[in-house]
Amino acid sequence: MGHQWHELSKTAPLPGLYLQAVRKRKISGTTLPITGLHCSLEVNAERLAAYRTLCHFGDDPLLPATWPHVMAFALHLQLLTAPAFPFPLLGLVHLSNSIQVIRPLGGVSRLRFAVRVENLQAHEKGATFDLITEACDSLGLLWSETSRLLCRGVKLPGEPSIEPEADALPLSELTRWYADSTIGRRYARLCGDYNPIHLSALSARLFGFPKAIAHGMWSKAMALAALRGHLPTSGYAIEVSFHKPVRLPSEVILDASPVAPAGQLRLSGHGGLVHMQGTWRTLEAP
Repeated sequence: MGHQWHELSKTAPLPGLYLQAVRKRKISGTTLPITGLHCSLEVNAERLAAYRTLCHFGDDPLLPATWPHVMAFALHLQLLTAPAFPFPLLGLVHLSNSIQVIRPLGGVSRLRFAVRVENLQAHEKGATFDLITEACDSLGLLWSETSRLLCRGVKLPGEPSIEPEADALPLSELTRWYADSTIGRRYARLCGDYNPIHLSALSARLFGFPKAIAHGMWSKAMALAALRGHLPTSGYAIEVSFHKPVRLPSEVILDASPVAPAGQLRLSGHGGLVHMQGTWRTLEAP
């Protein structure tokens, strides 16, 4: 069954969306809605410059590959807090994120987004689904993203699927950075993701975390900035799985395989704690 698309002229205000998220605390069903959202959004040059600084991208004529995710964040919230969406937003766990840069992200001032959910599957801890985001310019599809999210406690028929692990490549340290105690609040102010687990130790403890944790998409953005010499300007995919959260403050280490059309990365803490693992690969020509 195809999706039914709602055309939006602008995104909804974030405070109202967060209020809806707080009000919904229970699972209301086991069927994903077929409604999707379309919206055209302008690139905010001031926010983009601040994002480049925060995530260490530096000056570049191309948009960071994670920037369309930030642009579409309010659309994500609007879709995931709609009455037809069966799971509470608070408590969803971001398991993985895959981005495809199909054409160079240069000379872009406006993008048309399409956001939808699909692929509901059983998981050993509940159920997973994919949040799909696509960004187009006047020539067509430019960028796409799949975020896999887990809702604990959902009961679905069938057995959880097991994805095969890729053979490990030799990795060496590429860089390291210090995630200070304020990074969650600074990322939230810029990108709109005010999940309490990222803001302070006090608010994080309300959700079972002893300390505030870094946003997963900040960690991915920092890794992408460090991997610029490994990746082409377009025609590639980079996927990461989020493991142990980065507790704030802490130092993390990014290891990567050598420059090649396909490679692997790992973000670790001291003592061998793995926070994030991922792969990149070039896309086949259409």
